Amino acid sequence: MPKLVHSSDRTDFEEFVEHASPSLLHTAWLLTGQVDASRELVQAALVKTYVAWSRVRPGEALAYARRVLVNHHTDTWRRRRRETRLEDMPESPGPDRALETVEERREIVRLLALLPKQQRTVVVLRYYADLSEAAVADLLGISTGSVKSAASRGLARLRAELGEPASVTDLNDRRRQA
Repeated sequence: MPKLVHSSDRTDFEEFVEHASPSLLHTAWLLTGQVDASRELVQAALVKTYVAWSRVRPGEALAYARRVLVNHHTDTWRRRRRETRLEDMPESPGPDRALETVEERREIVRLLALLPKQQRTVVVLRYYADLSEAAVADLLGISTGSVKSAASRGLARLRAELGEPASVTDLNDRRRQA
């Protein structure tokens, strides 16, 4: 049975949820490609984070919650053994790193949905969540070389789909401008 969280911890957690939810929701939406699935994924990650809150280091709470989110997504995907395609898009951008137009968001999610699961996860964590290769490797439990390989292949596929030779720097610049 999980331990009850003290009221001061609960306040800290509520502040964490308010601060981290937009980032987690954005990451989840990019991973799943569906609004409802991303909300459910964030909710599940926050519940698991809440249960473990007393063990979470204060400066690493977002990284912990993101890891829980990615692990839960991976577990769900493994159970289903199929990828979910995008059906609906949110009409209003999230408060952080909002993209300029609905059409751009649709195109990005459509392109990400073409990538295999690991490549999509690496590209999202590396270039949209702005994690280092080492952080992505640690989060996914794979080697740094696997992260580099998945990112390279994923970006190559995205470049091919776009029909333009875009570099990693170009994608980072696009994301930062959004």
